[in-house]
Amino acid sequence: MNKLNIQYLHNMEITRATLGIAVGIAGTLFLGYCVYFDQQRRKDPQFKKKLRERRQKAQQNASRSRTLGGPLPDMSDHEAMQRFFLQQIQLGEELLAAGELEAGVEHLGQAVAVCGQTQQLLSVLQQTMPAPIFHLLLKKLPEVSERLRASMKANDNCLQEEDVE
Repeated sequence: MNKLNIQYLHNMEITRATLGIAVGIAGTLFLGYCVYFDQQRRKDPQFKKKLRERRQKAQQNASRSRTLGGPLPDMSDHEAMQRFFLQQIQLGEELLAAGELEAGVEHLGQAVAVCGQTQQLLSVLQQTMPAPIFHLLLKKLPEVSERLRASMKANDNCLQEEDVE
């Protein structure tokens, strides 16, 4: 190697070392900045109150969306109906597994109500579910279907009123 190449390699090593040190210092400063402002935030007397309120609101929203199953889909949109159907099946199964029978049966009832092949779905559910839960589903199905129809009718009325405005 000639003298010029050796000098170039030496300068490159110094540059890498300098760059590494600079990155380390920048990282340390950023971490210090984060720690400082986190402490300032935690010292705020309203911090715990706001945090509790935020957690309660998030928990209420999560439980509300789990019990309601989210907004009803557009009946003319096949993909939206399919997503809603799958969501109701999944929520129903999760709630039944968690021991929340009423809510689980409610979601499965909504899935049956929007399903295009109701008899086949009921047959599958009858084979896979314990008999008492399946009978509870059959008992609640007319109520769930009627509530779903009423809700869809209300959504249609709201949409028609919005179209008029």
